[in-house]
Amino acid sequence: MKQLTVIGSKVMGAGLLSMFLLIAGCQSSTNEEDVSEANSEKKREASEGETLNILTNVVGGKNSEEMDMFEKEVERLSGISVNMVKPPSDYDQKLLASISSGEQYDLVYLTKPQLDILVEQNALTDLTEAVNNSERLSDPSIIPEEEWDLVETENEKIYGVFNKLEGGTMPILRQDWMEKLNLEQPETLEEFYQVFKAFSEQDPDGNGKDDTYGLSTAGLYDIQGFMSAEGVKARYTIDEDGNRTIPYATQAAVPVYEWFATLYEEGLLDPNFATNETGDMREMFLTDRAGMVTYWDAWVGLFNNTAEVEDKEHFEAKGIAGADGPNGKMLRRGDPSLWSIPVNAEHPDMAMEFLEFWHTEEGNILGTLGIKGHDYQVEDGEYELTETGREHSMDHGAPYPMNQQFENPVGSYAGAEEAQSVILDNNSTVETSTANWPEAEKIVENYALEAMMGEIPADEAVEQMQKELLQADLIDE
Repeated sequence: MKQLTVIGSKVMGAGLLSMFLLIAGCQSSTNEEDVSEANSEKKREASEGETLNILTNVVGGKNSEEMDMFEKEVERLSGISVNMVKPPSDYDQKLLASISSGEQYDLVYLTKPQLDILVEQNALTDLTEAVNNSERLSDPSIIPEEEWDLVETENEKIYGVFNKLEGGTMPILRQDWMEKLNLEQPETLEEFYQVFKAFSEQDPDGNGKDDTYGLSTAGLYDIQGFMSAEGVKARYTIDEDGNRTIPYATQAAVPVYEWFATLYEEGLLDPNFATNETGDMREMFLTDRAGMVTYWDAWVGLFNNTAEVEDKEHFEAKGIAGADGPNGKMLRRGDPSLWSIPVNAEHPDMAMEFLEFWHTEEGNILGTLGIKGHDYQVEDGEYELTETGREHSMDHGAPYPMNQQFENPVGSYAGAEEAQSVILDNNSTVETSTANWPEAEKIVENYALEAMMGEIPADEAVEQMQKELLQADLIDE
């Protein structure tokens, strides 16, 4: 497929339920005041009759004006009149509050952990029969059967239909630095260490200054590619008897924490890693100060295109698999993002029509390229992004459609498809969470960061994690 040169803004990622689950992801920016005011007005003036009311997080336009344009484009392409409400912030709290209060929506955007919680509350419609009866949604050449396995509930029911294909997190390195320093792709923690040492000490950016680090992260986001060396998975594991374990809080994780402490002590790890936001980490990478970050596969392409638009003479980001371990190379996929129909939906049949449309080529183009005449033009069958479309980075809620038959008519970002293949081909799994994960994560992160900075021994950090997690009934003996 041809490669496209565009500048990235932000990539959508999965939404997150702030009071139950913390998920690393990237979301599109909006003008919060404009969107908030517009959404309130639209909700008051929502059409009576056959209008589909949708509560959305990442799908739609980038501001209030574009949300209106997006709604009109949905109607033009599908014949379905929609009223899309996109809260400017705190989406997960808005979702919960809306469901709890009985507010009526025909479709709501959520993630699988959110879905599980709402299913327990009997708040969502069972879509199993509707999906099985849909020629499009049940077609494995459009949505693979193994993807449905990820979203089925314990009783093998389907309560949500995919919004997009979720990628995953991975180590992303400066391939141009690798080539300049004649380095081979690392496969073990020791080899990663040697690469970081070269990045830090051999002036890969060529400015004659000692100002580069091997690795930058944003706290524990996302070190799964290194925990892979010890076969350790993120979040929870739950055995056949229902016993809960957090692998990051076990002795198996100790060698990786000790490895990080060595990186930190030797100045190979960004000294601000523990307090970095993801934007800080990205900036380190784009400004030639860090040779590797741990982030979403989609950002490989965004990094490359941002660098190209900024006319960086030498820059190539590349996504790679994690460290080899007893279970191979273990990466992490994002939680599936879904559309669900609340049990009090006024137009459930129309909602299913929208879901089928969303997985057509027209729906896929809308979720990627955006609005015809605004984000892209078509001339003699050739698609071309407008300046606005370039700014929007081919992301209107579904940058990578689930539809396996879809091929983006504009092309793809350099390195993006290769990175996605790494995620899908290297034992990448959706991690297990519980409603109490955010509380558990705070305990794990607190002691893990201290161990990674060498402030306390790693085995002591794990011991303290275990003690506090047990006391809070967040793990089992």
